[in-house]
Amino acid sequence: MKLRIRRIPLDTFRENVAVLSVDCEALRPEAFQAFKRLEIVQDGRVLIASLDITHDTSLVGPGEIGLADPAFRRMGLPEGTEVSISPARRPESLSSVGVKITGGTLSTHQIDQIVGDIAAYRYSSMEIAAFLVGCAGFMTSKEVLDLTRAMAAAGTKLQWASPVIVDKHCIGGIPGNRTSMIVVPIVSAHGLHIPKTSSRAITSPAGTADTMEVLANVDMSVEEMRRVVDDCKGCLVWGGHVNLSPVDDIFIRVERPLNLDTREQMVASIMSKKMAAGSTHLLIDVPVGPTAKVHTSLDAMRLRKIFEYIGDQVGLHLDVVVSDGSGPIGRGVGPVLEARDVMAVLRNEPGAPRDLRDKALWLSGLLIEQDPAVRGGGGRARAEELLRSGAALASMERIIDAQGRAESHPDLGAHQMDVLAQQDGVVQSLDCLRISQLARLAGAPLSRGAGLDLFKKAGDRVEKGEPLFRIYSSATSHFDMTVEEAEEDAGFVIGATSLPKMEAGW
Repeated sequence: MKLRIRRIPLDTFRENVAVLSVDCEALRPEAFQAFKRLEIVQDGRVLIASLDITHDTSLVGPGEIGLADPAFRRMGLPEGTEVSISPARRPESLSSVGVKITGGTLSTHQIDQIVGDIAAYRYSSMEIAAFLVGCAGFMTSKEVLDLTRAMAAAGTKLQWASPVIVDKHCIGGIPGNRTSMIVVPIVSAHGLHIPKTSSRAITSPAGTADTMEVLANVDMSVEEMRRVVDDCKGCLVWGGHVNLSPVDDIFIRVERPLNLDTREQMVASIMSKKMAAGSTHLLIDVPVGPTAKVHTSLDAMRLRKIFEYIGDQVGLHLDVVVSDGSGPIGRGVGPVLEARDVMAVLRNEPGAPRDLRDKALWLSGLLIEQDPAVRGGGGRARAEELLRSGAALASMERIIDAQGRAESHPDLGAHQMDVLAQQDGVVQSLDCLRISQLARLAGAPLSRGAGLDLFKKAGDRVEKGEPLFRIYSSATSHFDMTVEEAEEDAGFVIGATSLPKMEAGW
């Protein structure tokens, strides 16, 4: 059955979608209900696409097959090219997904098949969700290892000339914790190579890639990324565009609306990206707190054990550190506000968030000590010197210019309101999850100027009517919903007693 390609200007995100006319010459109308996907073939090129039917012959004619933008791009053929179509066979690996859903354990071969089919866009979003939910129920350490290796092997694998390639990753869950954008310029200013690839936000109000995009281009090819690292010794780019563990990015897009982020899938996501990026030394930051992703020291230890197991098996030098996750880091929550805090630290501004500065210096010092020329314990002092002298800021400016400085900075949301304290007292705690929820309701990260600006932290004294934080939103509907939710629960606990003086651990 032969049909001519017609491009349909429709963004279906990751989905391959094909459109046939109800009067299609190649298939009878009654056959449309018998299958859900098509196999499209031309000169060895094969594309699996979900099938939609149109009654509008001006959109797709009887002798045509319409391809939405992602499918048209992946097929890589000009409009009018004649292709063969047939019903697509059900991927064999789907039977393994059924095994996982019912609590079974998958072999290395089964996981390789599933990841390979997902990488080839043979799975629908619903089928990917089924696999992820099945894995969320139970995974063995061996399955996590197999998934990590399969995801890393499915895309580009970078190799670097330097024998030491350092990287760091925070498992997330702490609003405003944008340390990577300070660590990378400090460590690269020292002279170590730190090619930092980051994901966009899954369940948080901003990821490193979302925030860096306020300042510079993060959508870079492998060749462009190599050029930046060669010139600057570091970069801050989105991992999806350089095709590092591309299945991870597919998983993330499905996980986001499900709010799904399990421990095992998180480890496979992080480690597959770092393996593909060519890292040799990796620092994992695990914040622990009552409203963080990891609630207790015992949970942190269990997570550390999984990371260490995977690191040992794949030959990656790994350090896992536990940090204070009892509240937000910095003041801004949302891409524009977090970028503001980062640059304030790098510029040594007097009002820069002290907690963000101190944590970034601590992590930078640990990475700098991977340099054989640095004596043990000397990393923190070296990091402070590079920040104080302006060398880190100069490194960041070079990275921004090399990646492509943003032509304009997005404005903060025009809809603004301060949320006020309802009583006198001392801030006892901030709920990280609630703060993140409110910032996302305001529109972050998709609306980069949306989010929260925190005026108070745990231990601060407040008076009734004093602002706790400011809401920024670009859309009236988002703003109204956020205000309503903040009035119900602002995420702040205020009590009468002062908190004991405690060190943050960095």
